[in-house]
Amino acid sequence: MTTANLNIFDRLSSHRDAPTQMLDHMVEHFREARSPMELFEALKMRIRNQLGLPLVTSENEPSRPEDVERQLEVGLLDACREAGTMLIEEGKVGEGWMYLRPTGDTKLAKDLISKLEITEENYDEMIQVLLHEGIDVARGYQTVLDQQGTCNSITLYEQALANRGKDDQQTAARCLLNHLHSELTELVRGDIARREAPAGEDESLADMIEKRRWILADGGYHLDTTHLSSTVRIATVLEDDDSLRKAWDLTQYGRRLDHQFQYPGDEPFVDFYPAYTAFFAILLGENIDAGLKVFERKARSVDTVEHGTAAVETYVDLLDRIGRHQQAIDTAIELAPKELPPQRIVPMLIEVAQRATESGENGGWDSILEYCQKHNDILGYAAVIHAAGRA
Repeated sequence: MTTANLNIFDRLSSHRDAPTQMLDHMVEHFREARSPMELFEALKMRIRNQLGLPLVTSENEPSRPEDVERQLEVGLLDACREAGTMLIEEGKVGEGWMYLRPTGDTKLAKDLISKLEITEENYDEMIQVLLHEGIDVARGYQTVLDQQGTCNSITLYEQALANRGKDDQQTAARCLLNHLHSELTELVRGDIARREAPAGEDESLADMIEKRRWILADGGYHLDTTHLSSTVRIATVLEDDDSLRKAWDLTQYGRRLDHQFQYPGDEPFVDFYPAYTAFFAILLGENIDAGLKVFERKARSVDTVEHGTAAVETYVDLLDRIGRHQQAIDTAIELAPKELPPQRIVPMLIEVAQRATESGENGGWDSILEYCQKHNDILGYAAVIHAAGRA
């Protein structure tokens, strides 16, 4: 037993008749000793003492008044925050986040972890917290790209991020797109420099390919073509012009690949690169009407029983993203399969209507209410009325 521990026992014993001071001494002891787990237990005991509760919990504790429960909860969350902070500061990221998670303070966790280097020893723990727990998706996913490569990163996106919220999807998709676009651009530049005068610094990937049709002749390619197609597909969730332009660049490269590397996609992107070229061009404000006709034809002709509703969803999404909100609502209602439960479509319609209202349109609320009534969707009808009132 150390001298410090002997001293703390003496100090605690000297406050036998003053439990508040005794517990204060214990808390300070564990703070100074940097013992986060013991500190948490000490803080928990202190808040229970302040509320007149036994220091040690028992299985059959009597029910407590609501205000006591509330104060106990606040005290425990403060204890979690302090212990979690101390653990992360000491590099124990997984354990620290276990304590911080109940507080919901993801910003604190992100700030604390940002000061730690990702090493071979803590890699798995850092990726678990940063990426899978959503504390810093950008840093976590970029680390996977840097350490594990494109193939593993695409697999990870499909398995762990494709069904996450839009923000997480976009964050990871942007990392992947930037990584692959940069890699491909440098490879193409290097190829050109080896065969002729170097390309101009202001030439984009699409420019370099357009001016030098020979670059992909005879079945040539510069990186794994399955990675290329996967990145193009994943990039559809992105909305900023820089990302859309890079994604469009990739489609121009893909269009010129040998036919053996022109993998078919799912509807409405069976004709993979031409279809994605049109998709990204529409969002960039180029060839809008011609491109929309392609996707409208798909939305109206593709069998939803065989291929699902992706063709309809893509067309509606494009209309919404370019600001044609009312048309998006009308089209979704018109083309929604009869067997599709209204609960699947009404939340999306509400979001589009809210964007329409924000942009100065009437919002299309009456159309959605009529749809709900026609499909006997009472819950959806009430949700639309409520959302329209708030908008």
